[in-house]
Amino acid sequence: MKITTVSCLIVGLFSGCASFEPQTISPAGTVARYESRTLDNPDLHAFIQKNSQREVVSWPLPQWDFDLLTLAAFYYHPDLDVARAKWGVAQAGLSTAGMRPNPSINLNTQRNTDAPSATSSWTVGLNLDIPIETAGKRGYRIDRAHYLSEAARLAIAGTAWQVRSRVRSTLLDLYFAQQMQTVLLQQQTLQQNNVVLLEHRLALGMASQPEITQARIALNQTALAFNETLKLQAEARAKLASALGVSSKAIENISISSDIFTSIPELPAMEVRQQALLSRPDILSALAEYAASQSALQLEIAKQYPDLHLGPGYSWDAGARKWSLGLSLVLPIFNQNQGPIAEAKALRLQAMSAFNASQARAIGEIDASLANYRAIQSKLAAADTLLAAQNKQIRNAMASFKAGQTDKVALLGSQLEMSQIAISRIDVLAKTQQALGALEDAVQRPLIAPALLPDAVQDNPRQTKENNQ
Repeated sequence: MKITTVSCLIVGLFSGCASFEPQTISPAGTVARYESRTLDNPDLHAFIQKNSQREVVSWPLPQWDFDLLTLAAFYYHPDLDVARAKWGVAQAGLSTAGMRPNPSINLNTQRNTDAPSATSSWTVGLNLDIPIETAGKRGYRIDRAHYLSEAARLAIAGTAWQVRSRVRSTLLDLYFAQQMQTVLLQQQTLQQNNVVLLEHRLALGMASQPEITQARIALNQTALAFNETLKLQAEARAKLASALGVSSKAIENISISSDIFTSIPELPAMEVRQQALLSRPDILSALAEYAASQSALQLEIAKQYPDLHLGPGYSWDAGARKWSLGLSLVLPIFNQNQGPIAEAKALRLQAMSAFNASQARAIGEIDASLANYRAIQSKLAAADTLLAAQNKQIRNAMASFKAGQTDKVALLGSQLEMSQIAISRIDVLAKTQQALGALEDAVQRPLIAPALLPDAVQDNPRQTKENNQ
């Protein structure tokens, strides 16, 4: 009867235990799932509809812009999956930190073979060990786990910004390769016309062979540059797909708007700087890690005070029932936890130094990016002035040509000069947008696009569906 009771108690205690469920990884399966990702996925539509700050009715989208592509990257990109998983580990640490120590039970039996036959020769004892934590150790563990969880959550925002930055960078490469292709195509047409006119003039004795040779060299160089833009566009498309977390075939036939790159905003430097220093995710994450180190130090200081162990017991000793109550603790004689306390203090200093370094790095990045952006804006203004002057010169050349005061070769020369200035302006505009992107990376928030909702990055929108596949 007694054995049955003990057996039932043991079964009851372990009935709530977790069991192992294997989850295998199939490389072929993960590749197939990656290759099957598309931008016309109805689940992606629901995600964008939920997190976009404008209504998205038409689906599949007739055209994708930067904001919508960024949301697609938030839906698919594996780097965010890793960051979310790390946050999940930190959240699980909260449960671990809050656990109370389990009591233990000790059952022992003795038999006295020399006991008189009139008395029982068996002694059965049952003792409990109930640990009691002191000095608020559990609270400090929970505080530390909470701050580490917050740091991991903020790291998701930092990862999301890196994902957004890569989407912008690759989209910018694609946009300016397309712009350069358009201008080079126009320049190539002008140079071909120029070569034809010079060959005609050479036949009439009005041009020299070196002039034609120089014109043909320029035409060949333009043709090579034009082919280079085609290669750059293909590379940018592939990089954009990678930045979105999809295969290249997923974006082969989509139309992409690059209107975001036509805006060059004027930014209030001090306001941008101040907001960044108060809201950059890496700075806030470093601050949370410092708070965690504070709680860790408090925990180690609290460990100077020993936990108590309450030990009630019952024994059946040769027919006599005996009750006992014990109290035990570790005597802090040989050490008072000085080593772990010293380590915790050093780790707190390390966390403080890391926060200071993170803040200093942010200040340097912001100041350098602001200076670069202002300087490149001046270059863009100069390029616009030069382009306007050349436009006026072309109008004058066209009027002179129509009036018969100049020939076609002179007009083509002005138009070729105009195309070269346009190419230079595209290069300056690309550098300006790169500088704006670097400034956004420094402050880690959009400067012209709308802010993104936190829910768009914290929860994995594909987790349930992909786990079921």
